[in-house]
Amino acid sequence: MQKRIAIVILNWNGAEMLRQYLPTVLKCSADMAEVVVADNASSDMSVELLRKDFPQVRLLLLDKNWGFAEGYNKALQQIEAEYYVLLNSDVEVTQGWLMPLLDFMDNNADVAACQPKLRAMARKGAFEYAGASGGFIDRYGYPFCRGRIFDTVEDDRGQYDEPCDVHWATGACLFIRSADYWRCGGLDSRLFAHNEEIDLCWRLRIMGRRIVCLPSSVVYHVGGGTLPKGNPMKTFLNFRNNLTMLYKNLPDDALSHVMRMRWWLDYLAAMKMLLLERNLGECKAVIRGRKAFKKWRADFAADRRAMLEVRKNTQDARKEHSLPERLPYAILWQYYVRGKKHYSDL
Repeated sequence: MQKRIAIVILNWNGAEMLRQYLPTVLKCSADMAEVVVADNASSDMSVELLRKDFPQVRLLLLDKNWGFAEGYNKALQQIEAEYYVLLNSDVEVTQGWLMPLLDFMDNNADVAACQPKLRAMARKGAFEYAGASGGFIDRYGYPFCRGRIFDTVEDDRGQYDEPCDVHWATGACLFIRSADYWRCGGLDSRLFAHNEEIDLCWRLRIMGRRIVCLPSSVVYHVGGGTLPKGNPMKTFLNFRNNLTMLYKNLPDDALSHVMRMRWWLDYLAAMKMLLLERNLGECKAVIRGRKAFKKWRADFAADRRAMLEVRKNTQDARKEHSLPERLPYAILWQYYVRGKKHYSDL
């Protein structure tokens, strides 16, 4: 009998991660879900490892490295399931992690996607940077989480254990209805990687669908496995994609102000990287990201018009400015000037 859930791991040269963490996925999930690995044309021993040591896993071979976004789109087109779980290869799941997510989704038809609580593999008592206990953005598009603001990662003392509506759920472990995934067009393949799950969740929010974090489910994430923090390519993708996401999804009455402020804030960040951190590569990456956004912005005009039309026709979206998960203040000001380092301080 076909299982309702497909856990899909997108892999690129991650043989060691698969060797270490795939067994926990199979042990804790295989009775409830089909486990699929989609390989982005790896050049390491990933495919040989999967065929030899994990024959029970369904293997999808993609013809090249399509990146995170299009890699998942191409893989999910080949999978039939009511729910998808987009799971990073460097995630260790725990016994019973799927049941709270499935139960909640089954009982809340207005929820498009959810995530568990993510703790750090390196320090299991702390939240993990990429997802923590649910994601938010401030008025200028800067993402942060319950449990992590910029580089301040909190210890998990149960302070964020209540289920919570969020603006975005992490792509490291994203439980999503297949119908909603395709209804909003899936991940935007043009972004390649970084910010693509925030863009996806924002489009779902504009459509009136909810995104939720369920901390009763817990997984552990290594993080930074492909492009570590501080990598100029990662910085380039983050700045380019974040600006693109804002252009696509902001309402008309916010777009001009936000983009003007981001010009100043982005160049301030570039100067900080150059003068204080002595990192010319990172500085150049910010500037390249802005230039790349400007060059391709017109390619997203149709996407923006589509979201504006959806916003007009969706009752919940008309209240978007008052939704708690898109916060009205500048997180940079709260963090650096007012000294509010924890989500609970905001």
